[in-house]
Amino acid sequence: MVKLFDGINPKNREKLEKIFETQTLHVKKNSSILESIHGSRLIGYVVNGYLQMIKNDPNGTKAIIDEILDEDTFNLTFNYNEYDIVAKEPSDIILIDYQNIININDFNKDYYLQFLKNLLEITMTKTEEKNERIEILTKKTIRNRLLEYFTIMSNKHGTKFIYLPFNYTDLADYLAIDRCAMSRELKNLKEEGFIEIKGKRITLLYEKYSSSDPLINI
Repeated sequence: MVKLFDGINPKNREKLEKIFETQTLHVKKNSSILESIHGSRLIGYVVNGYLQMIKNDPNGTKAIIDEILDEDTFNLTFNYNEYDIVAKEPSDIILIDYQNIININDFNKDYYLQFLKNLLEITMTKTEEKNERIEILTKKTIRNRLLEYFTIMSNKHGTKFIYLPFNYTDLADYLAIDRCAMSRELKNLKEEGFIEIKGKRITLLYEKYSSSDPLINI
């Protein structure tokens, strides 16, 4: 995936950060970054760290909307009453005001045009990822949500071996399903010969998954 400052040398990156009047946050583990943010149209860039974007429902349940890792980019144009962004490990974050990006005077500079190109490609990739998430959440059963997620991950990386980017509790939150029910379904899939499980590594034993068929052709 393209990173925000790809193709921009350190000197020009420093110029951009100065022109954009960037803010830098140092966030402790398990802290919300929103406590330190002022403004509603910001772009965040993780210099190093690991964040989770979480949606909180009125009934107290939560769903992981996004995993944000080193050099990932995210936006902060949402309702803070419904969402939160939590640092799962100590994280350093750069914040850029959207208005500072579009009001730049050096719009003919190569490094600025490269920045805009990177930002556009990141936006397109994020849109694709959101569409994938919607496709997962439209599945009515826990089994089909799991299999849709596994299939997307397999196709994305071109391998039948899937390494979960988070623990199983977070996977349940990401898929918006009950943790215990998910564990039972994973056990069923393993016993029926659809998958193998070893820690966070899932090996797919089926060749094709179709959500219209509750059974999979192995």
